[in-house]
Amino acid sequence: MGREAWTGAGGGTRGAVRGIRLSWEGVRRELSAAAHAARQACAVPGRERDLAVQAVKAALAAWVAWAVAGWWLRAPAAFVAPWVAVVLVESTVYRSIAHGLQQLAAIAAGTVTATAVGLLLPSRTAAVAVVLPLAMLLGQWRRLGSQGIYAATGALFVLTSASVTVAGSTARLAEALFGAVTGITVNALVRPPLYLRDARTVLQDATEEAHGILRAVADGLAGGRWDADEAGTWHERALRLQRLVAQARSAVEWGRESLRVNPRRRAGVLPRSGQGYDDALVVLDYAAVHTAGVTRTVLEAAAEDRAASRPHPALARRYAEFLCRTAHALRLYSHSRFGDECDEELRAAVADLRGTLSELRRDLVRSTTDDPDAVATYGALLTQAHRLADQLLASGT
Repeated sequence: MGREAWTGAGGGTRGAVRGIRLSWEGVRRELSAAAHAARQACAVPGRERDLAVQAVKAALAAWVAWAVAGWWLRAPAAFVAPWVAVVLVESTVYRSIAHGLQQLAAIAAGTVTATAVGLLLPSRTAAVAVVLPLAMLLGQWRRLGSQGIYAATGALFVLTSASVTVAGSTARLAEALFGAVTGITVNALVRPPLYLRDARTVLQDATEEAHGILRAVADGLAGGRWDADEAGTWHERALRLQRLVAQARSAVEWGRESLRVNPRRRAGVLPRSGQGYDDALVVLDYAAVHTAGVTRTVLEAAAEDRAASRPHPALARRYAEFLCRTAHALRLYSHSRFGDECDEELRAAVADLRGTLSELRRDLVRSTTDDPDAVATYGALLTQAHRLADQLLASGT
């Protein structure tokens, strides 16, 4: 028993040591990531620097609100002003204003309700029991959006104070209004946030990934590699590309929102955006969907044991050439939409793509046999080729 107990204890100790070591490794990784983010923020413009600037602005807004309400005016509930100010230094100026109005409405609703009930009921505990359900219901009003929770917060500030008075509640509302104005003003005037750079980066990353997938499939087909594992890897990358395009769409919408009521828009310091970003999203969406279709067809053909389901090597090389030209045109299209002067190259690439597609169509028709598996494979490849090229052909002319 003693030996078993000792062994068990030793095993538990070793497990605990391993757990501590793993936890320390996790902490080290987090610290390393934080240090890398700090270096990036200091070195180059990017998401890390934007986050650092927003953090400094939030602290500045809170300090200004406290300096005026708490230090200078000696307001009775001065903490409300910096509290509202810091949470309203939002990711966009438009969001600061919209959330500021919603938050003030929620705080006012909770404050007024709590003041009325607190003055009517002699018991503070009873007032809390009555007011909180009402405040939570008020917070569910859709016009208050995500700021509805502040109705309950405002009510609690009233009911947990030393005394419930109309003057005290009015002071809280005034301080909340001052904090909101401070937070919105700091966010709008001190380097108002813009995210068009982020949208452009994500779009370019998605385009490069689409280019890489198409080239990888083309190289595999040209080299005669129809291995199921490799084809599965291509298809997985194509499916991930669709998620990248969804992220790019979100980034574009975020960037567009950051332009609303933004003083920097009038200053003329914005990167080119608008229809070019929307067009790039449409092209990328087509590329993602139909690249997934191409890789799925290749994967299904590679998984089949019957040789008839696979295109002839010469035909596979022709299809590989088409994919290479599509990848090149897609990259040029992305460059042309983001400020690079390559319109002539894009038109030439589109013309080459059109010619390659015509040749591919003729080769696929000539290669069709009576084998239903071969017909299915050829038809799927030709359909995806047409769909993959259509948007580029339309956009590049």
